[in-house]
Amino acid sequence: MFRLYNIYLIFRQEPYLLKPLIFKETVFIQLLMLLTGLALLYYGSSILVEGAASTAVMFAVRPVIIGLTIVSLATSAPELLVSLVAAVKGSGAISIGNILGSNVINIALVLGISAVIRPVAIKRQVVTIEIPYMIFISIVFWLLCLDSVITRSDGIILICFLSIFLLYGILTAKDKSNGKKAGKTHSLKQICKNLFYIIAGIVMLSLGANFVVKQAIVLANEMGLSQTFIGISVVALGTSLPELATSAVAAARGESDISVGNVVGSNLFNICLVMGVVGIFNPMSIDPALHSFQFPFMIFICFVLGAMAFVKKGVTKFGGILFIFLFFIYITVSYIN
Repeated sequence: MFRLYNIYLIFRQEPYLLKPLIFKETVFIQLLMLLTGLALLYYGSSILVEGAASTAVMFAVRPVIIGLTIVSLATSAPELLVSLVAAVKGSGAISIGNILGSNVINIALVLGISAVIRPVAIKRQVVTIEIPYMIFISIVFWLLCLDSVITRSDGIILICFLSIFLLYGILTAKDKSNGKKAGKTHSLKQICKNLFYIIAGIVMLSLGANFVVKQAIVLANEMGLSQTFIGISVVALGTSLPELATSAVAAARGESDISVGNVVGSNLFNICLVMGVVGIFNPMSIDPALHSFQFPFMIFICFVLGAMAFVKKGVTKFGGILFIFLFFIYITVSYIN
């Protein structure tokens, strides 16, 4: 009892001795929340892919269109929420960094890991129309940002380009090769089950991303990193986890169309929807330093994907390894800059 009292007196007189203990407890809780978020992302993406793929087969919709629209919109929800909140709070560096980082990560890390798990085949229509449109939108986005500000007019332009993309998706949604299956009568039970899977997957992805991003930001701040780098790396990686989980699960199940469609669609939604909404509701300035590396690298990685898709008709395991290597180059150079 006397020893316990002496220990109490020591900590009372020297409170700094408790800081390592408190820090360890805080880190443990943060890591626990981080793991919880990752679990939600994995299981959410799993049931979302199952529901989306089943719906595509039932209604003879091209699976890539499901990936380009429903799945992409769902997995881009974290970017939208994070970027909008960051812009409103005056953290424009996190907002724009999140989008640039997410678009690079979607191709370099998400598609890279998916290809390492199983080579990703890319169909001709995606190679000739959808990937070129993504490259075009990325270039337009950079041109709009050259004055280092996202204005309301910029936001409206991006939303208009998104509308064109969605209209294209509606017009090309039918899968002609699967037309016979579309004529079958589908039970209400199966339709409700697919709808439940999609909604539950979206909810779990949103919650999981929220957990991951919050804890990642706290950990990054404790390391003394800048807001721009936090947005480009930690936040972008956190908000891209739904895309990573969804595309990886889709690739493992042989759903290459959903895997590719998710990446291409997410990049389009990130630019057109997220930056469009941010521009309309909360115009913000952009760090001019981003034009020296981050913007050009985003365009570069899009062209690399386009070249692979055109020449190889997909992303091989070697291509996946190359993308992952480019991801580490991107993070390293961004940190140095």
